[in-house]
Amino acid sequence: MSVKFIGYIGFNNSSEVDQGTRNRALDLDYVRSALRVQEEGGFDRVLIPFGSNTPESQIVAAYGAALTTRLGFLVAHRPGFTQPTLAARQLATLDQLSNGRVAVHIITGGADEEMARDGDVGTTKAERYARSDEYLDVLRQEWQADAPFDHDGRFYRIRKAQSAIKPEHLPVFFGGTSPEAIEVAGRHADVYATWGETLSATRETITRVRASAARYRRSPGFSLSLRPVIAATEEEAWRKAASIVERVREARIRQGLPIRDHAPPNDGSRRLLETASALRQDERLWTGVAQLTGAAGNSTGLVGTPEQVAEAMLEYYRLGVDHFLIRGFDPLGDAELYGRDLLPVVREKIAAYDALQSVQAS
Repeated sequence: MSVKFIGYIGFNNSSEVDQGTRNRALDLDYVRSALRVQEEGGFDRVLIPFGSNTPESQIVAAYGAALTTRLGFLVAHRPGFTQPTLAARQLATLDQLSNGRVAVHIITGGADEEMARDGDVGTTKAERYARSDEYLDVLRQEWQADAPFDHDGRFYRIRKAQSAIKPEHLPVFFGGTSPEAIEVAGRHADVYATWGETLSATRETITRVRASAARYRRSPGFSLSLRPVIAATEEEAWRKAASIVERVREARIRQGLPIRDHAPPNDGSRRLLETASALRQDERLWTGVAQLTGAAGNSTGLVGTPEQVAEAMLEYYRLGVDHFLIRGFDPLGDAELYGRDLLPVVREKIAAYDALQSVQAS
């Protein structure tokens, strides 16, 4: 099993430490620098996020693909606002223009307020997952059908659809820990994406997804999202993590945002917030920012020297995680640091582990 590293391009060089909420205005200098740093640093892909008030992810990915030669793109995409046949052709076109460097991360959406900004009003979480399920059925048909097809479903009615453009290889990433999400992931996910939880919680999630996928004779990969905090010594790394927590706290207070008593709308954040009830777990798992932000998105990290953090990542790899989505609180500086000091160590440890497993199996 090989390992893949996914970086992040969040449209500007800011994060939770700079302001209470992430500013998503489009900074072209940052985007170009982030592309260069992560391609040169050995990242396999970068996630282009989706939000109801952010730059459009597919367009940013197309721009990035034109400026790079090797770096792949994980395009976040939300079902429900584009017809699946059109989205299939858009993604297939991007796949062709990038020479097969695109994957799509399906974001079903859990926050009613954000969904309403794009006109999705009154749907329940269960309905949105049912819609994503049907959406992905149509998406794959559009990619694979050799003849025109009809579709009659709960959310979409289509007549004689057929795309002239097909993707070469376009993996589908999918996340969510609710029962509805796990069911859809089992049917459709090429890679199941989850946030950084304890080893025991991650093992449980992987087991649930594998059981769901087995019903459809599928075997997905697994992606874990983390915010590593690394330094030359362990003590320095934990001081750095403590400083990040204080900067996030100050930023949220300045913005009038809550730092406690959070009530996340989605199952994944609730699970992550429960994990964050203890500041530090599994020796290196750090949840200080998750506590302050209500586990809003990817907010847990691993803290230590590059060697220590790499060893902790190897533990997740042993559970079945074969993709790591990592980003820092200093987006550009941390991406450069990871590429130079962390990724090579993780790859070396995983190669040694795989070699040992191969010897023991022979």
